[in-house]
Amino acid sequence: MSEAILIDVLPAHQFDQDRLTQYLTGRLPGADAGMNVKQFQGGQSNPTYLLEIGGKRYVLRKKPPGKLLPSAHMVEREFQVINALGATDVPVPKAELLCEDPDIIGTAFYIMEYVEGRVHTQPLLEAVDKSQREPIYHSMIETMAKLHNVDWKAVGLESYGKAEGYIPRQIKRWSGQFEASRTGEMPAMDKLMAWLPDNMPDKDETTIAHGDFRVGNLILHPTEPRVVSILDWELATLGHPLSDLAYCCLPYHLPAGMDGVKGMLGEDLKSMGLPEEQQVLDWYCQYTGRNEIPNWNFFVAFSLFRLAAIVQGVYHRALQGNASNADALEVGKRAGLLAERGWEISQGR
Repeated sequence: MSEAILIDVLPAHQFDQDRLTQYLTGRLPGADAGMNVKQFQGGQSNPTYLLEIGGKRYVLRKKPPGKLLPSAHMVEREFQVINALGATDVPVPKAELLCEDPDIIGTAFYIMEYVEGRVHTQPLLEAVDKSQREPIYHSMIETMAKLHNVDWKAVGLESYGKAEGYIPRQIKRWSGQFEASRTGEMPAMDKLMAWLPDNMPDKDETTIAHGDFRVGNLILHPTEPRVVSILDWELATLGHPLSDLAYCCLPYHLPAGMDGVKGMLGEDLKSMGLPEEQQVLDWYCQYTGRNEIPNWNFFVAFSLFRLAAIVQGVYHRALQGNASNADALEVGKRAGLLAERGWEISQGR
């Protein structure tokens, strides 16, 4: 899509708008005159809304309703990292305010500025002029490198996560989340959960890791092929930078043309004006001062495992009726495919 799709607030995600107006009066200019609220169709986890207040537009993100998995949907952490990065060259929306009081609209929420631009969820960028596709990918990787190059201690994020052991913690966390939302047999996932802990890289690295860095979570300039903002920080923490890079490259390892899977495998990338994966890795090395990308198969398999667990959670929530995307049921059925692809890559296939 070239623009965010706005819909009327879904019945499951309604909240007391009068109460919110009262809370924002004195906190955001013009709030006392009321506001207009729409919901973004998209983000499958934390419901996201457009607020029009006093002639300005803002974005509100809140936790979803219902019983939530432990440590999921931490909008407080999203606000913390966006706020910290505001003083760096990483493009993020301006953080306006955080409300941790669930009595206002039912859950914690935060408000940030609305950034004008384009969002394209499909990695093949078919809706974009061919001449812009490679520059967009280049800007995406340069933007990721800016994030990974941030001195996280200097911007006050020492307490944002543990500085070591990200990979083993993630394997444990997402194995647990998967088991908590399991709806049936998934042999490839069981094999991955056993294989990953035994095949972790020896070298640990720590940067700010976005956790869901992909073209669909970037706002592009309205006309130019460059990133103007990174969105959706729910999974961010201190972590291994190559997990972000591998996750961003997952479309290179997933089939194109399959419903619910944003893949590029099988397409002639060169003729479409898209870079090959090796070019993306080379750009990343250039902007981060690396000589190589070690253990690539591990990181790709790890990212597929993690995404399979996330997708399974979306599916599980959809079965309960509280996922924030109407497509969640369809997307959730893809967890098995992701796990199978992860297992193949782990075995060098």
